[in-house]
Amino acid sequence: MSSKFRVLALSLCCVALLARGAFAAGSLNAYTIMPEKYAAQVFEAFTAETGIKVNFMRFSSGEALARVVAEKDNPQVDVILGGPADTYEAGVKEGVFEAYRPAGADAIPERFRSPDDYWTGLGIIPLVFLTNAKFLEEKGLEAPASWEDLLDPAYRNGLQMADARTSGTATERIYSLVRIMGEDEAFAYQKKLHQNVQMYTKSGAGGAMPIATGQAASGIFYIVDALEIQQQGYDVVISYPKEGVSFGIEATGIVKGAKNMESARAFVDWATSKAFARLLVDRKINYIPTRTDVESTNPALDISGVTLIETDVAWKGANRQAFVDRWINEVIK
Repeated sequence: MSSKFRVLALSLCCVALLARGAFAAGSLNAYTIMPEKYAAQVFEAFTAETGIKVNFMRFSSGEALARVVAEKDNPQVDVILGGPADTYEAGVKEGVFEAYRPAGADAIPERFRSPDDYWTGLGIIPLVFLTNAKFLEEKGLEAPASWEDLLDPAYRNGLQMADARTSGTATERIYSLVRIMGEDEAFAYQKKLHQNVQMYTKSGAGGAMPIATGQAASGIFYIVDALEIQQQGYDVVISYPKEGVSFGIEATGIVKGAKNMESARAFVDWATSKAFARLLVDRKINYIPTRTDVESTNPALDISGVTLIETDVAWKGANRQAFVDRWINEVIK
């Protein structure tokens, strides 16, 4: 059986395992917010390194957080892999994460780690604009280079981007706008932007393929999802707004009360290691490693010319639900 099918079998078996509460020795049960294509490679490499078998299910960040909160009294997984750090901060407030300082923590700057060791950042992912190149040519437009460009009537009913009720990419979009424009102005802008939106997708990457195939014109994504589409050979353009963007810290953390605590700690130790950071680079998993001793070799991940907005993770976590509620009440209603 190929490694691809072994991973698929593990993923499918997870449903049955979690349903009957089976937690075998030397195993790890996980929810992943990281795209399944990448998560499968990560877990496969971890199993090869440690012999610990992994059962996993993939959800958007909002779904994964809702599940661990609902399962708080009887945790069904041991770790979460991936997803923006503010999702973990929101979970800390709900008491669903276990404090643990991983072995590789010292090689990761403090701003990419929970101050209380509830989560650790593995990679950096800024927001970008992803636009269909044929659309730009037909409309005689340059790739969007400002947040204001997306308000152009040429994009009417042409934008796809993530839904803030379910996606960390969408909440990151809100954080960027609030930091750049101020809160009231940011929501006024999003109300205008809404007039050009064709669809809000459940997951952050959901609109990328429609843009690639010309069903939509443009949207706002994390760079990991935009590059994945570009690397598949689709004629798309990645650009950044001149006003700046914030970035997600792709993290991992242990679920409080994990039934496989030893395996959970082994995974977080491995995920913060130099070997894991090298895996990101070597497998072209499009995150910028947080470790200071590993550099990305992908020129598409060179963000030296991008205006990055530093946004405190604790601020994100504290404001996440209020911003989502305001987006629901003021933007999409």
